[in-house]
Amino acid sequence: MNVRGERECRDCGGRWSYYETGTVECPACGSVRSVGVEGRATHTDSPVSLDLAAHRTRFGEARGTLPTDDVDALKHELRTYLRKRGFIDGGELRTLDDTVLAARELLEAVDVYDRRRDPSDADREYLLALLAGAEEGKRPEATEVPESMRVARGAAAARAVSEYRDDLLTFLDELASTPGRDGEPIGGADQHDDIDSSPTVSVSGDEAESRVAPARQLLGRVRDRTKRVDALGGDVAPTAADALVEAVNAVGEYVRTGDGEALDRARSRLADTEA
Repeated sequence: MNVRGERECRDCGGRWSYYETGTVECPACGSVRSVGVEGRATHTDSPVSLDLAAHRTRFGEARGTLPTDDVDALKHELRTYLRKRGFIDGGELRTLDDTVLAARELLEAVDVYDRRRDPSDADREYLLALLAGAEEGKRPEATEVPESMRVARGAAAARAVSEYRDDLLTFLDELASTPGRDGEPIGGADQHDDIDSSPTVSVSGDEAESRVAPARQLLGRVRDRTKRVDALGGDVAPTAADALVEAVNAVGEYVRTGDGEALDRARSRLADTEA
């Protein structure tokens, strides 16, 4: 959605960033009477943190199958976090970051683990490694994913990439409708002249609109590969799952910077997923 990031309270005059708080309520006085005071920008992310400390304590003591209540609580925590995350922040395209990937993989891994009647020690170690590192975006290396759990890695990659692709397409739609100005980045003009007609997204470099078609073409291949991984229930090599993530992030880098090497890297990583 397109929102005005900086807001001003009509009651106390305080100002704050909607992008940082995610609310129109004044943090100083609590009033909900506020007005946007800058141009609109495309924004899909929300301020949210991931705290899994309590779950680490409970799961670290568990053996074999997991308590149903604990599983449900962890899934709820992860889904809440993932539902609030987006990849466009105040008109700027972000990466498909490691914390989102780790949270998504942990959610898939818990589901796979919970369905097993007799999970192995390797399954448990993998799950606990995800639980230990997810807050900081740390995941086991592809070579450390047990064969029995690789569907979690694949399914997580497919879902996360699909969500990132949706935001990236939204960003490209906005970029395609943004007039460029010689000598300055898209979105870099003085927005006080006409805040309602100001650009809603921002990238660096010149001729940003020329990036739209190549990016969309590659995102079509990303979509096809994602559907294939979904059809397989995530049962692909962990290296292929990681390559899919790297490919879509390279497309995002190309859109942000216009770097042709990023575009080549995206093509190369997509080829790795299709091999």
